[in-house]
Amino acid sequence: MPDTYSFDNDDPIAAERHVILGALGDPYTIARLETLGDLTGKRCLEVGAGGGSIAGWLAGRGADVLATDLKPQHLPEDAAYRVLEHDVVTDPVPEGPWDLVHARLLLAHLPDRDAVLVRLAAALAPGGVLLIEDWVSAYSDVVLAAPDEESAALVERYQEAIARRLLPGNGADPSWGKRTHGAMLAAGLTGVHTEIQARSWAGGTPGARLIAVNLEQMDFRGVGFTDAEITRLAALSADPRLVVRGHFTYSVLGRRP
Repeated sequence: MPDTYSFDNDDPIAAERHVILGALGDPYTIARLETLGDLTGKRCLEVGAGGGSIAGWLAGRGADVLATDLKPQHLPEDAAYRVLEHDVVTDPVPEGPWDLVHARLLLAHLPDRDAVLVRLAAALAPGGVLLIEDWVSAYSDVVLAAPDEESAALVERYQEAIARRLLPGNGADPSWGKRTHGAMLAAGLTGVHTEIQARSWAGGTPGARLIAVNLEQMDFRGVGFTDAEITRLAALSADPRLVVRGHFTYSVLGRRP
């Protein structure tokens, strides 16, 4: 099975991607984390930390945070948390036990996602929390409004290409978030609870800007898009007349008994 990560941190546009993902995901993630109460002194593992926004938030609440990433160059050098270069697929889970393990927009990209989840759950302290958040983007009919029918059809083609061909071609499963709940139960976690969030994304907002970033990092020419169509899609991502349905965020929380 292919296992090439679609969004390499070495790519020049990766820093912008992390800013966008933080703007889209942090409000949901923080709302979930706030339900856990006082985090002072809690041992927290942030896996696939990306730009470090959640690791920084946790540290700001007094948690003892270790942020890991396969390529951690986008994590601030002066961060109030520890940083570890780490491959969650091949390396042992950093020694805990952990009171909180969090991974966002990571496991759906890993062909070994179920095994990784089991190992993360096993690294929890008794009563510790595993919080896994992934987008479910394997759907069509995403356009809520567009400048014209041709633009709407082009955006639908884009969505079909990324969700059905490009991401799966790199070993990702854009529908895996729907199965996270069951995977946590199978891993022996209790009190498993899923929240699902989504909202519209208008051109020029972070969600729609993600279209332009994806065009930079993925080979849409290889799935039949012309240079003119790619240029048009990038322009539409900044056009407020385009409104698309945002991805469903599946935020799944479970505890080790």
